[in-house]
Amino acid sequence: MSAHVYKLVELVGSSTEGTDDAIRNAIATANKSLRHLDWFETTEIRGHIADGKIAHWQVKLKVGFRIEE
Repeated sequence: MSAHVYKLVELVGSSTEGTDDAIRNAIATANKSLRHLDWFETTEIRGHIADGKIAHWQVKLKVGFRIEE
């Protein structure tokens, strides 16, 4: 296994469907402008309530991507 160097970015994904969809939205959007995405870590989950119901889920995550040599 070769040694890699990673950079971290912090993202917040949102969704009306749930936390999984919020994470997938954040990663899919980041993948459009970043290369070599390798892993993620969720750091916070929160949401927006409207009329006594969950209106949006928000998930904060750190995404690691490999720096090119």
